[in-house]
Amino acid sequence: NAGCLGNCTYCKTKMSRGKVVSYPIDTIIERALESAREGVCQIELASEDMGAYGIDIGTNIAELLKRLSDALLRDYPGVMLRTGMTNPPFIMQHVDEIIEVLNRPNVHAFMHIPVQSGSDQVLRAMRREYTVAEFSYLADRLKAGVPELFLLTDIICGFPTESEQDWEETMALCKKYQFQGIHISQFYARPGTSAARLKPLKSHIGKDRYKELADLVTSYDRNEHLLGREERVWFGDTEQERSKGVNAQGQTVGRTKSFAKVLVPRNDSLLGRSAIV
Repeated sequence: NAGCLGNCTYCKTKMSRGKVVSYPIDTIIERALESAREGVCQIELASEDMGAYGIDIGTNIAELLKRLSDALLRDYPGVMLRTGMTNPPFIMQHVDEIIEVLNRPNVHAFMHIPVQSGSDQVLRAMRREYTVAEFSYLADRLKAGVPELFLLTDIICGFPTESEQDWEETMALCKKYQFQGIHISQFYARPGTSAARLKPLKSHIGKDRYKELADLVTSYDRNEHLLGREERVWFGDTEQERSKGVNAQGQTVGRTKSFAKVLVPRNDSLLGRSAIV
């Protein structure tokens, strides 16, 4: 699906993409099966807000995920499905069905749910349409139902109304959940948005908060629980930019069922396949 149902004060997605427009489930399944026939081993559902899928055509994201994973498991059991970005409000009512899908053998245990701030005051100013408690309820349910869930989130540093207390609440939330990944950005006033009319914070504040959060993310080992384990890994990419020494020819990149990133010496024959590592 494309478009958005939100009205965030800092974002221009709705201005550029409009309201949600969803592709029919059968069309998505057909395209996914076509990609599987072409040799891919991973399929990602991409959209501005996956959780809002189907609202405009009388269905929902849980129905899509169940039918799509069923079709892939039937015809291409070696192909993995990955969910896309979803804002909290529209995924809440489907959380039990989402948990069931994420535990299926052909679905990565992965969710990307942007929280943006750990402060209710800032969330209201952003017009995010949920509270920290509601996000926490969703995160807790998902982590309890999918123990090795890869939970990715987004944080905006230095929103104009963000006080020091607000930032401390955001840091506390990030420390509590130790997200497997955080997309961190400094607030940018996009022309034409209502947030652009707010008085900005001093420029160093956003930079300092960005660094503080980035330092937190690198302070813990997100994959410590995998040490010494053998896992099936689905390989779909090659990484060359950071390859040095014995890996000067590059590394082949894969993901486990729980979406942990795995790098092995470059072996192009692995692309589009899975292997035990």
